[in-house]
Parts: sequence; C-alpha cells; structure tokens
Amino acid sequence: MSLFSLQQQLKEEIRGAAREMFGVEVQQLTADTPPKPELGDLAFPVCFELAKLIKQATGEKMAPRAIAEKLKPRLESFDQVARIEIAGAGYINVFFDRAKLLQLFTTKTSFEAKRDGDLTDQKTDQSKKMVEHTSINPNKAAHIGHVRNAVLGDTFVRILQAAGDRVEVQNYIDNTGVQVADVVVGFLHLEAMNLEKIKALDESLTPDYPFDYYCWDLYTEVGRFYRDGNPSNDLNPEKLGMRTKVLHAIEEGNNRIAELADYVATRNVECILNTMERLGIRYDLLARESEILHLHFWERAFELMKMKGVIRKETEGKHAGCWVMPFESHTGTDEHESDKIIVRSNGTVTYTGKDIAYQLWKLGKLGLNFHYRVFRNYQDDHTLWITTTDAKAEAKAGVERPPFGGGDTVYNVIDSRQSYPQEIVARGVAAIVPEVGADASVHFSYEMVALSPAACEELGITLSEEDRAKPYIEMSGRKGLGVKADDLINQLESGALLEVEKRNPELSETDKKATAHEVAIAALRYFLLKFTRNTVIAFDFKEALSFEGETGPYCQYAAVRTNSIFRKLGDETLRDADSLLTMISGDSALQLRVSEVLSGESGTEIWSLVMLTQQLDEVIAQCRKSAEPANLAKYTFSVARAFSRFYHDHRIVTEKDDVRRAVLIAVTKIVRAQLTAALAILGIRVPEQM
Repeated sequence: MSLFSLQQQLKEEIRGAAREMFGVEVQQLTADTPPKPELGDLAFPVCFELAKLIKQATGEKMAPRAIAEKLKPRLESFDQVARIEIAGAGYINVFFDRAKLLQLFTTKTSFEAKRDGDLTDQKTDQSKKMVEHTSINPNKAAHIGHVRNAVLGDTFVRILQAAGDRVEVQNYIDNTGVQVADVVVGFLHLEAMNLEKIKALDESLTPDYPFDYYCWDLYTEVGRFYRDGNPSNDLNPEKLGMRTKVLHAIEEGNNRIAELADYVATRNVECILNTMERLGIRYDLLARESEILHLHFWERAFELMKMKGVIRKETEGKHAGCWVMPFESHTGTDEHESDKIIVRSNGTVTYTGKDIAYQLWKLGKLGLNFHYRVFRNYQDDHTLWITTTDAKAEAKAGVERPPFGGGDTVYNVIDSRQSYPQEIVARGVAAIVPEVGADASVHFSYEMVALSPAACEELGITLSEEDRAKPYIEMSGRKGLGVKADDLINQLESGALLEVEKRNPELSETDKKATAHEVAIAALRYFLLKFTRNTVIAFDFKEALSFEGETGPYCQYAAVRTNSIFRKLGDETLRDADSLLTMISGDSALQLRVSEVLSGESGTEIWSLVMLTQQLDEVIAQCRKSAEPANLAKYTFSVARAFSRFYHDHRIVTEKDDVRRAVLIAVTKIVRAQLTAALAILGIRVPEQM
C-alpha cells in the first residue's frame, strides 16, 4: 500500500459511511494537506458538503461538526491511523501512525506499488494517448528551439506513462515541404551537385561537421540567394520559381529531384535522431508527409470535408477558387484568414489541410492506413518505425509491428505561434467526426526559447552593443542566427566536465566524460522544464549548470548524495536497519521508540520530508491533467532541497542510536527511491558521482 492508495481507502470509507448513516452519495471528495504538520497529515472538508446533501435529501439540518464526530470512529478503525481530530466547524484532521507508515513506505515505495498494481485509483482505461513532438523540418540540424519542443514532449510522454497511460510517440517528418525544397535548390543550383555527388560529400564529412551541419549552412546561403543581395530583403521571383519547380517535383515523386530530396531529408532525420538520442529522447513512429500525399490520405480527407459540408469553394473575393473552412475569424481581422484556406486556387494543399488528414488518421477516423518499415533498431530492443508507400516492407521487417494510430486523445506539441492553425485543425476534425469532439485534439503549446547575451558570447556568436543590452537574443534559421542543439550540448558537457574534474579528480577519463554528459543533460532538460510552457526562456549556461539553486545538477546531486550515504554505511548496517524496522508491527516498545524519533520539532521535520516524497503520485496526476511538466520540476526541486536540509541536520552515517539510525536510513531510502523516480520522469539520470 502507498499513501495514495491509503487516501483512496479513506475516501471510500467516508463514501460508504455517508451512504449507510445518512443515505447520501458523495461525488467529489477532496483530501487537503494541512498548512502545518501539527494540524495533521490529511484533512477532509467533506462534512460541509455532507450537511448540504443531508438537508437536500431529508430536510434535516445537521451541523458539519456533528457529522464529523459520527465519521470519526470509522476512520480511526484504520490500522495506519493514529487518531482523528475534529477541527473548526467540521474539518476531519487525520493523524497517521508515523512508525507504521514509515515501515510501509520503506518496504514498498509508491512507484513499486504502482508497478504491482497496488494503487486503487489506477487507470484501467487502456485507450491510447498519442503525443506528436519534435517534428523538425528535415532540412538541417536541430536547434535550441527544437530542443524545448522535444524535451517538453518527451517529459509529458513520461508523465502519461507514469500515470498508467498507454502512449504512442510520433515525430512528424515534413519531407515534402518548402524547407526541404530550399536545401535541394541549394544543392542543385548553388553547389551544382547531383545525388551521387551529395552522397560522396556526405561520406567525406567529419563527425565535427556532419551532414545536417552542412545543410544548416547551405540553407542560410539559399536565403541570401533568393534575396539576390537585395538590401530591402525582397525575394527574387525568378529564383523563387526554382523552389516552386522543386516542390512540384518532390510532391509528384518518382523522379530524379524527388529521389535527391528523399536522400537529403532522410540523412537529416538520421542526424536529428542522433541528437535526440543524446537527450534520451526516442519515438515509436516517424510519420512522413510524403505518404500522406502518395497514399491518398489527403484525397480521402478532402472528400469527407466536402461530404460533411465543412469546406466551401469561394467564387469571389481575394480567395476566389480556394476551398475554405468558413469559421469565424480568430481576431476580427483578416490576419488569420489564410490559415482557413484548405486548398489554394492553384490546387495545392495547405499545411492545415494535410494536418487535418493526419489528425483524422491519428484518431482512427480516416479509414486508411500507412505502410510501415523499420527505420532503426536500438540496442535495448526498442524499434523505431517509419511510414512508407511500399506495401511489402513490413513483411521484410522481421519484427512484429505495434498497431499505430487510433488514439482517443492526440497531443500536438507545437509552439504558440501556431495556436490558430491548430485551432482550425481541431475544429475541422470535430466538424468531420463530431463523435470525437474538439477535446480529442490538444494543442500542447509553448513559447520560444532564446539565448541570454552571455550564452551567445560563450557560443561564439558576435553581438552588437544593442544586442548585448537585450534580455535575450532571438534565433533565426533563415538568417543563420541560431544555435545547433549538438553545439549547445557540447558546450554544456565541456562546462560540466570542468566541474566534475574539480570535484572528482580520481575518476577515470571515461567516467568523467560519462558523468559530465549526465550532468549536462540534467542541466539542459531541467532548465527547459522548470519554466511554465507559456514562458519565454532565455537560456544561460552559468545558471543551468549551477550546483546550487533550482537546477538539474542540484536535484541530481541530492540523489547522488543518497547513494553515497549507502556506500558509506555498508551492507551490514543497512541490513540491520531494515531488519529492525520490519519488527515494528509486532513490537510495541520499538513502535513507541520510532514514534518518539518522529515526534517533536526535529521529528516533525523528518516526517514532513517523508510526506513530501509521498506526493509524487499526486503531482504526476496533476501534471497529466494540466499538461504542465513544470509542476513536476518544481516538486523535484522541493524534495531535493528538503533532503539537503535533512542531510545537514542529522548525522546519518555516524548516528550511534540503533533506532534513530534505522529511522534516518529509512527516510534516506524513501527519498532516494522517490527522487530518482521523479528525475527519471524528467528524463534525468543519476550518475554514481558528481
């Protein structure tokens, strides 16, 4: 049993008592944490609601405090409850038996209980949640903005999985879009390369300057090429015509340009996957836009939209000849009118149209499916699949394919600038298949991530005096002003390595680098997660890598310290402590001694730490409901900070009193389990040393 399941049992007892004693049903029943430990471990304000229900059902007036007094014996019958106090006008304050709960929590942490199916409130609904994140245009290397998307999406996936949901993770690959076409224009017209020359170039590149880095620079050159050196930044229509021809060739497929574009996009995807692997981020499926076109997903969605009357063809005005969704304007102006165009007057499909088709498939409402092939096999047996037009590819895979698509809720991790197009997609899908509703499509939005001026200078980005005075510097891929994700990680690893070498000079070079990598990833992921999604972030190396304050390395170090304590204590001492605590239930004198250690000002602080660790399941549930990973980051920091105070206030290793030492060890064990679990959900590993 965990604290979470104990709370559920107490709630069920109250519901049952209300039914038997008063003949009423309690629907909403909350459990609060009192503001001070001396007021109890749990508080139920339910008696105020019961008084209303009783009055409605019987006409009888009954004071909440009198109701609480009647419920009190039922709750005191629980073995883990020490006493019940009625406070104020009718609050039920629960005081747990600290000795018994400490034994329970030490024996089985909340996450171990969850794995064993011990949580009575565990979701039994195995409908599938689908999360699409990262979704980088495969035309160049990933940058810091993409990293925020990927880290947010990956952490939310981990939150859903920790809450018991079945989750499918998708990464949408727009391999037929403008950005890929621009890089192809660069290879064809600036570099004068055919596919064979591009492959030869790819083989000649070094690990320090891989293919996606080359495309990054080429993409910037193409931007200048289109402007033709024009200071007004007007695009050259003739050169833009090259883009249009390439786009048509890519969409048509089965031609020389389409083959070249496929190689460029696929190689960039491979490089991006390598970058994400450094961050501990993986996917189940890479869904490509080319298959949405070539497997006629769009045509099917188009027919459904026309059949349902969701779109209409404009016959006059500036959108004449276009198929448009006639929704009201987002702002009362025509700022977002183009987002409602599904098919342009020239017959080409907009991003919104293709997104609707894809969203219908994700929800299992399109009536068509992709073909699939294996894209990458990882060493831990995880298989990454990719869509294809080859109907025979799956048979060649040699492994069983999971059933993709058909989710009941789809989360699309896309930045806030795409809010209105995402709204149009959700409303369009809901209009086509009303039974799924608009809530089935969730826009998991976030604000941009920029760099602090100090971070720019560390990365060698030259800034003007005007830029140095700004709070943050925005990135621009077309202008070449950006930070590649791998460069960012490399810089963090270099900074972390200096700190690791200073703290642990005795480690081997291999261990130093491995530890530095884990510290760097903790610094980056935590920094991107601790701010709420609607906050603009200015990334700063010094702040992120600090071992003090609200940072990933600080939380990581608290978990490392718990492991260090256990190494110093030794196996025999740990066995003795565990053995002593297992005897609590049958030894009243020992139970009293443990309770005394957990009493008084010092003991109450220890107990507050224990109770804090047991809030992890509740925090996960809140994060799942609000789709806000920042709450978990804040909670993890609060546990790390509370443990740091506990560590400094109590002599865990040198404590002479057997019972007190056993209690301190038990608390440290609980903290280690829950803190490690929380960090894992944040995508942060705990190294042996730091």
